[in-house]
Amino acid sequence: MNAFSVIGNPQGSPPEKGLLARIRTASTALSRAERQVAEFLLQKPHDALDMSIRVLAQACNVSEPTVARFSQSMGFDGFRTFKMAFAKSLATGIPFLHLDVNQADHVRDVLPKVFDRTIVALMEARNSANPASFEAAVHLLARARRIECYGLGYSGALATDAQLKFFRFGIPTTVFCDAHLQAQSASLLNSDSVVVAFSRTGRTLDLIRSVQLAKNAGAKVLVLCASGGPLANLADVHLSVDVEEDPDIYTPMTSRLAHLTYIDALAVAVTLLRGPAAIDMLERAKASITEKRLESKAE
Repeated sequence: MNAFSVIGNPQGSPPEKGLLARIRTASTALSRAERQVAEFLLQKPHDALDMSIRVLAQACNVSEPTVARFSQSMGFDGFRTFKMAFAKSLATGIPFLHLDVNQADHVRDVLPKVFDRTIVALMEARNSANPASFEAAVHLLARARRIECYGLGYSGALATDAQLKFFRFGIPTTVFCDAHLQAQSASLLNSDSVVVAFSRTGRTLDLIRSVQLAKNAGAKVLVLCASGGPLANLADVHLSVDVEEDPDIYTPMTSRLAHLTYIDALAVAVTLLRGPAAIDMLERAKASITEKRLESKAE
C-alpha cells in the first residue's frame, strides 16, 4: 500500500478536479522525493498557497530543486507557474473571488484570510520596490505642467484615485477611464505633460495604444503595472507592482491595494519635494471643506 491509498478522498467527498486530480494520477510515476511534495499538496492544498518554494521544500523535507523538478514533472516550466495553476484549480466552485478563500471555508474565515493575504502582498510590494524608480517618478510628477491619469476597467478606479490626490499639487490634473477619450486627449499632449497609466497586467491593448499616442505627442509616461509587459516597456519611469494574483481568475484585490499605496506614497513625496508652497496649497484645500462637516460635540 503506498502513501496515496492512505490519503485518498474521504468517503462522500466530492471528486477532485483539475490539477489536484492530475497530481494524484501522476504520483506513481514520480520519484520518491517528488512524491513527498505531491503528498503534502494533496493533504494540505490550501496551506501550500502561502508557501514560497523554500518553505514548501522545508515542509516536505526535500530540497528546493526537488520542488522545481516536481513542477516540471507536472508539465510546468517552474514553481511559480505551477503555483498559479494550482491556485486556479483550488478556486473551482468559487472562481473570481480570492486566492486564499476556498469552498470549504466558513464566513468567519473570510475576514482574517483576506486581511492576511493583503498584509503579505503589501509587504512583498514594499520589499520589491525600487527606490531609484520611485524617486524618478516623484521628480517626473513634480516637474509636470499637466498630469493625465489613465486606467481602464478596474484600473480606472486607480486612475481616479490618483487624480483626486494629484490635483492638490496645484498642477492641472485630469483622469480618463474611456479608451476613446484617452486616445483623443493623449494625442493633444506635449513635452510638459505626464501621463500616469495604471494596469494590473500591462497588456491591455487600448491602454497601450493611448500611452503610445501620448509618447508620440512628446509627453512623459509613468506606468504602474506588473513587470515584463508591453506597457512597462513604453514607460519613461516604471513602478513595478508585482503581486501574486492571477487576473484571468481572480478579481484584482491585493494588487489594487498595492497600487493605491503607491499613489499615496507618490502624493506625499511630491508634496515634500515641492516644498512649502505645496503644503500651503494642501492647507487651503483642507480649509475649504472644513465648513462642510458637522462639528463633533463633546460629551
